[in-house]
Amino acid sequence: MLSSRGLVSLARVRQGLKVLACDKHTLPDLPYDYNALEPVISAEIMQLHHSKHHATYVTNLNVAEEKLAEAQAKNDVSTIISLAPALRFNGGGHLNHSIFWQNLSPNGGGEPTGALLEAIKRDFGSFENLKNQLSASTVAVQGSGWGWLGYNKQSKRLQIAACPNQDPLEATTGLVPLFGIDVWEHAYYLQYKNVRPDYVKAIFNKANWADVAERLAKASK
Repeated sequence: MLSSRGLVSLARVRQGLKVLACDKHTLPDLPYDYNALEPVISAEIMQLHHSKHHATYVTNLNVAEEKLAEAQAKNDVSTIISLAPALRFNGGGHLNHSIFWQNLSPNGGGEPTGALLEAIKRDFGSFENLKNQLSASTVAVQGSGWGWLGYNKQSKRLQIAACPNQDPLEATTGLVPLFGIDVWEHAYYLQYKNVRPDYVKAIFNKANWADVAERLAKASK
């Protein structure tokens, strides 16, 4: 039986998904070519990650939502509850990757500026401290998951978190996702093998801080 917390998380996942699509979910186009993030992320990894892995989450999410609609029409509460894991996993995979592609840029890297940098200095002391703490938290994820820089609306502060599997940050922690690092092996293994720390270190060289700053501005309103 799904706990009350699980039901709340499921509701948050579905609410987040409404932002992405009004009808069936579709695989978003990348804002750059598959080879644009080289040498940090190879074209082969990007093509597989986007066109295969993300596409599978989208397909399975649509199937789960169709089954959910049928169950709701029949008032089949048992089936509605049983679909929660599929919605959480595939919905989270779609939400997470839709953010991830935008968080990266061929012209990324360097340091953030403006309000984002000021918030980082306020909450972490320096940009270098943020990188070190976020990297450590992300590398430490057991198995598959994500490392996140999020925004806490209650405390109005930046916060680091890690999520297992494809658990979406906001639905499971309440933090608004700003910058995510995917540490599922399909995101890096073909290039970095089992040396996750090298991948996490390198990905900051393609970080799209302008996108992160926009997300912070929206979350802070």
